[in-house]
Amino acid sequence: MNLLLGDLSLHLTLPAGRLLAVIRPTPPSSPPPAAELITAALVRCAPQLDRFRPGERVVIVTSDITRYTASEQYLPLLVTELNRRGIADREITILIALGIHRKQSEAEHRKIVGPLFGRISVVDHDCDDPGKLVSLGKTANGIDVLINRLAAEAERLILTGTIGFHYFAGFGGGRKSLLPGIAGRSSCLASHYAVLRPEPGSGRHPLATTGVLEGNPVHAALSEACALVGPEMILNTVLLPDKRLSAVFAGHWDEAHREGCRYYAEHFSYPLTEQADLVVASCGGFPKDINLIQAHKAMEYASRALKEGGVLILLASCRDGYGHPTFFSWFRHSVLAEFEEALRARYEINGQTAYALLQKAQRFRIILVSSLPPEEVRTMSMIPATTLDEALATATELLPREYTVYVIPEAGTVLPTL
Repeated sequence: MNLLLGDLSLHLTLPAGRLLAVIRPTPPSSPPPAAELITAALVRCAPQLDRFRPGERVVIVTSDITRYTASEQYLPLLVTELNRRGIADREITILIALGIHRKQSEAEHRKIVGPLFGRISVVDHDCDDPGKLVSLGKTANGIDVLINRLAAEAERLILTGTIGFHYFAGFGGGRKSLLPGIAGRSSCLASHYAVLRPEPGSGRHPLATTGVLEGNPVHAALSEACALVGPEMILNTVLLPDKRLSAVFAGHWDEAHREGCRYYAEHFSYPLTEQADLVVASCGGFPKDINLIQAHKAMEYASRALKEGGVLILLASCRDGYGHPTFFSWFRHSVLAEFEEALRARYEINGQTAYALLQKAQRFRIILVSSLPPEEVRTMSMIPATTLDEALATATELLPREYTVYVIPEAGTVLPTL
């Protein structure tokens, strides 16, 4: 069996009788062509589209280059439907949901909007420009909802993106295109802070976790913010590991998103009858393992298949390092209680990811096969390895004699569940 590390394909050999299963998602193996799926979804949401009128300003929100959504395929078909209803190209703006990410290059804009480049106006969101933000009010837990002014003042707002698991918002897609996608920095930080229980020292909220919407305080805050704006509709894709479309959901911003989440949970969860002593997981290669922040979600999901105190081998090249300049500096806190205190005092989204990583590194023994400096991997409470063979040799010394194994070739897209 082969597993991906960056651009490399590594062969994995295990002792006979140890493998419990290879964990993979189970979506339809031969979905209809992408254009057919997108067109069918647009037909189903005709009641929303029929409310659009000529002369109205339409803003379409779509993800940046770090989150592939198949936007170059669905945006042209969506614009065609708007044109059919009398909305001219000049009345449409595509707004890139950067959240707190960097601006996009012209080449990246071309990839995102495909054949619409040069035809439809494309604008990057800026979370730090107060003149381009407007406050729409506060959520029940006090988040000031600062939203991109173009979106807030548009007659019609369409959110697009992709649905997948999210390690503390439950699922991506839907309302996340608005907050944090086109929100002010302070709103982004406040919405992520909801992952922590209100009381100091009480840690992470137990329902702010992967695959959970009901009772999830982060999801509740994001949904409240989205309701303040009231998007006309959403269009969300579900992607196979090879980036082909598996399904498309379009319609009311909450109802269509929940329908897509149910589909994703059904096809991208893997039920287990037992946990294993060892899990060998790949993020799925480049770009899914481009940095440690991106690779963390594969670590989060794969750990669900692991016995308490078990060993996780994670293949994550991390060719671009950590993914944010401040990420590694958070590991100056090696005690979780002190880490949490520092995080509450000066919250950062990347600090939250570092905190979640350290929680797992102290529950399990994580062997990271990457290009990161070994001494820095140790500082993060993980065990460094440069090759899969080295990682397996190290794991063998830590495991019981008759250990069991799960292998997860695309650990960022499938959730093991007991």
